[in-house]
Amino acid sequence: MEKLIITGSKLTIYDVVNVARYGQKVELHPDARKRINECRAMLEKKIVAHEIMYGVNTGIGEFSEIVLNDDQIKDFQKYLVYNHAAGIGEPASIETVRGAMLGRINVHAHGNSGSRLEITETFVEMLNKGVTPFVCQKGSVGASGDLAPMSQIALLLMGEGKAYYNGELLEGKAAMDKAGIQIPGLHARDGLAAINGSNVLTAMSAIWLVDANNWLKQAEIAASMTLEALKANMKPYTPLLHEVRGFKGAIRSANAINKCITGGDLKEGKVKSKVQDAYSMRSTPQVIGSAHDMLAYARSQVEIELNGVGDNPIFFPEKNLTLSGANFQGSPVCVPMDMAGATITMVSVMSERRMNRLNNKALSVGLPDFLTKGAGMFSGMMLSQYTADMLIVEQRILSAPASIQSIPAAADQEDFVSMGMNTAIKNNQILEAAYGVLGIELMAAAQALDFRKEEYKFGKGVQKAKDVIRKHVKFLDIDRPLYPDHTIMRELVRSCEILNEVEKEVGSLE
Repeated sequence: MEKLIITGSKLTIYDVVNVARYGQKVELHPDARKRINECRAMLEKKIVAHEIMYGVNTGIGEFSEIVLNDDQIKDFQKYLVYNHAAGIGEPASIETVRGAMLGRINVHAHGNSGSRLEITETFVEMLNKGVTPFVCQKGSVGASGDLAPMSQIALLLMGEGKAYYNGELLEGKAAMDKAGIQIPGLHARDGLAAINGSNVLTAMSAIWLVDANNWLKQAEIAASMTLEALKANMKPYTPLLHEVRGFKGAIRSANAINKCITGGDLKEGKVKSKVQDAYSMRSTPQVIGSAHDMLAYARSQVEIELNGVGDNPIFFPEKNLTLSGANFQGSPVCVPMDMAGATITMVSVMSERRMNRLNNKALSVGLPDFLTKGAGMFSGMMLSQYTADMLIVEQRILSAPASIQSIPAAADQEDFVSMGMNTAIKNNQILEAAYGVLGIELMAAAQALDFRKEEYKFGKGVQKAKDVIRKHVKFLDIDRPLYPDHTIMRELVRSCEILNEVEKEVGSLE
């Protein structure tokens, strides 16, 4: 994988995943270095001239009116990082922290943050050499940025804190020394410039959007399998029907499902169907499509944030100007991300409703009760639905928006905050449950298709998905404990093996 050149622009959610998850190396563009140096030169002139600048020669938050003397300015950055490193509990994932560091580098690349080039280059080295700070996941209110977790990252700039290196959690200085990274220390402005943005919640959101898109494509595969097993009327999936309404997501979803069933008897009209099916069978493109549209909008907002200057204050060297504002506020990201998470819950609800139809003899067009040959003696997949239902209730609880939950802080100086970290954390929990719900529908659909396999031929994508599932989970001939199968199916969905194999067979589902 070639190095990713950081310019301050054109960073995508897929770039974040490549660097954060897959270890792609990064490099600052020479123009970015020049901009950072020019901005720093302007800042140092203003410091010498004793121009009042928030967070440089003043306190922060409620103490913003307190002016620091020359001796205090440098030490202030150290204590700023110390007192903001105030998170709690379990660590954020390594990929989350790497994604946050990438986002911070891209902010600095604009040349509006005022920190020394050494600070940005140290972050670059840490990414490239695999030094990942230990960061508590919880503690940020999403304004003024993700201060608590970003401060744990910034501790490494002083050779403090802790960090992972070569799979080991070490003291910060030991990790930096082993990786051969020089500790830059913090001078005026450096500390605040390292921490004052919503980079952690934005990185989490970027990674989540990639994973959620893959999940939605697998939801379309699962729907295709269930539709074939239930002998659905596929006329509602005619592209013209969705084109005339105009929603891009619905058009995309209908096309994906049609790809999966192409080559099968149902698609070719050789299987007798009802004139009109229940909503959970014929509304799938509209429902999954609305999730696609929401994720597309959320992606647009996340990528604006990834490529914008989320900082405070912000310096404009070409105008010799310093402006203090609230570009750290996480609301532009967490508002669409709240809704994006809710759409995953919505699609999960529809998945469970289709699974219910597979289980219910009155609704399944001839499939046996609970997909078992020995109903009464055996209960088949009856209890699988219980598990899916429990997970959906968890998702529903988590789908309340965090963006409306502000609690004032800092003596009411910070009297509205985004709570965007709560959005990012709960979205991960929603998606975790969604892997389980969808895994159960896929397992049930494969079971149902095994009962149908002598009746008619399935679509190429559907057959491939069933074949992959059968490599991991056997047909439920007689009852057995299902918790291993449920967990295997959850991990199979997470791995995207079904998706990858189906896309090899039928082409991209995007």
